[in-house]
Amino acid sequence: MILDTNALSAFAEGWEGAVEAVAKDARVAIPVVVLGEYRYGIAQSRRKSEYQRWLDELLLICQVLDIDEATSKVYADVRLELKRAGTPIPANDTWIAALGRQHGLSILSRDTHFDAVRGLRRTAW
Repeated sequence: MILDTNALSAFAEGWEGAVEAVAKDARVAIPVVVLGEYRYGIAQSRRKSEYQRWLDELLLICQVLDIDEATSKVYADVRLELKRAGTPIPANDTWIAALGRQHGLSILSRDTHFDAVRGLRRTAW
């Protein structure tokens, strides 16, 4: 499963549903886009060092999904499909959706706009 930024934040805060969802999946991945968004949030937090320590520990056991040339092709397909359907989603979420489709992973997120992406399964908590 791929963690969206809101799922990563909920997991960090110990929200029961998010923690249970992550615990059920054997493969948990964090897109580099989500990592950037989360680090941006950490940089503005009063609990910066606490969150950074937590993230450093998490990254030891989670895979970070990078954007590569193959991802760019999937991104273009997803973005075009969404445009044609009249259901565009935010750019960063399009990259996250592309990584989900590319790697055949579901996305843990509360953002329902992921549901508009064909072939992508979203799980909420």
